[in-house]
Amino acid sequence: MRKIIPFLAILIFLISCKDEVVKKPERLIKKDVIVNVMYDLAVLEAIKYQNPASLDTFKINSRDYIYKKYKIDSLQFAKSNVYYASDYEDYKLMFEQITKRLDANKKSVDSLLNLDKKKKKPILQNNKKPAPIVVDTTKLK
Repeated sequence: MRKIIPFLAILIFLISCKDEVVKKPERLIKKDVIVNVMYDLAVLEAIKYQNPASLDTFKINSRDYIYKKYKIDSLQFAKSNVYYASDYEDYKLMFEQITKRLDANKKSVDSLLNLDKKKKKPILQNNKKPAPIVVDTTKLK
């Protein structure tokens, strides 16, 4: 009898831990779609804070744009986000995917910016500085 009580207590504890913390929403957004949504939101929020005039010029609200693009609403996104966040390990993997995509895009943008800078630099021959331009002001009228 003494051995059965601790065994039952452990069994009840393990069974009770299997219940979902958050119920699955009726209109759950698929995991790959919500990763895309969160990625797009991250990019638009970065644009908003780096160059706020770019979104204000076209009167773009980043959240409304994303909701229209993916045909979702704010409540559906919020409930799906809470549902996926309830599983910490899986949510962490989702954020790692987003971070990898952001890093890959950052590298490509940096390489494009470096190419643009190289095009704008004057090409120096034999590592010499270009000769200064001398204007003869006596010949000017």
